[in-house]
Amino acid sequence: MILLRQPSPEAIAAFLASAEHSSFSYPETGASRSASPGGYNVDHNRVRLGEGHEDFDRAVDAVRNWEMFNIGWVRLFDSQAPIARGSNVAVLARHFGFWSLNAARIVYVIDEDGPVARFGFAYGTLEEHVERGEERFTVEWRKDDDEVWYEVFAFSRPNHFLTIAGYPLSRALQKRFASDSKQAMLEAVASRRAAR
Repeated sequence: MILLRQPSPEAIAAFLASAEHSSFSYPETGASRSASPGGYNVDHNRVRLGEGHEDFDRAVDAVRNWEMFNIGWVRLFDSQAPIARGSNVAVLARHFGFWSLNAARIVYVIDEDGPVARFGFAYGTLEEHVERGEERFTVEWRKDDDEVWYEVFAFSRPNHFLTIAGYPLSRALQKRFASDSKQAMLEAVASRRAAR
């Protein structure tokens, strides 16, 4: 949904409530587990957050609290939504004098231990989203080299006439989100490390 002014908390709550009955806007739900389907833009971004079990725990806590969205020009509703399959969220973004309000639902959760410990989830766009596709947010601890990484993987294509018409702008905003999200996770892990 494209808006000329910031929606009220009540309007956002109503939008999120209406998403309960919404369907995914793309047929390949869950595809981000392994690859991306054809016909989509693919974005794959990673950043090293630290090392060791403690930094991994800090990163997991940050993901559980949706801190990868602490980037100023994007807000998440409800930021207390559980990281659980079926949870719905609304993403409000401010850009170039207008706002977009978008609905997404968690498709799957990752919680793995082994040589590489991984935690995260993917959410998929609902009908009320200006894009169509899926985005995965994961943190991993590679025990062989002790490194902790954050990864954002997404496949998407426009789902609104304005994102089609403004395709270069929408792609620039997607790249900006990935970059800012990586920085937010670096800051989240660093602040937890400093607080111990």
